[in-house]
Amino acid sequence: MNSIDLFVKSWGQKSFMVPISSNDIEDLESKLNAFLPESYKYLISTYGLVHTPNVLTKTCDLGSDITEVQDFLSLDDIFSLSQLYEMGGMMPKGHVLFASDCKGNMFCFKLSDCASKQVDIAVWFFDYGLGTVKKVSNSFIEWLDGFNEF
Repeated sequence: MNSIDLFVKSWGQKSFMVPISSNDIEDLESKLNAFLPESYKYLISTYGLVHTPNVLTKTCDLGSDITEVQDFLSLDDIFSLSQLYEMGGMMPKGHVLFASDCKGNMFCFKLSDCASKQVDIAVWFFDYGLGTVKKVSNSFIEWLDGFNEF
């Protein structure tokens, strides 16, 4: 999982990170009735919730098209915000939020992709203003690699 390690080393603000226990991750999966990808579970169980305030600065400075990530959501927020956004009609049904940018937009996995255990799955972007979800990467690792290229 070198891409994940490089992402955290390059972008993560280490003072905020505390690894999340596999029991807590399993509890979330049970609540969601879904399996989170192993690549994502590696990130949060090894490093914790990554906070990346420098991504925005770097992407703006370079005029990049990449959508910036700022915070990976807590396990409680993953569950509650995923439900809230769907129940409130803000987001189409069938997504698991896992990270946010600085503008209220979210990154998510498709719930249907989480029906079985997988090493990696696609990342989707929920545009809060438009209420739309679009695929931004074919995999979580590929998505992180996009940041690693800076």
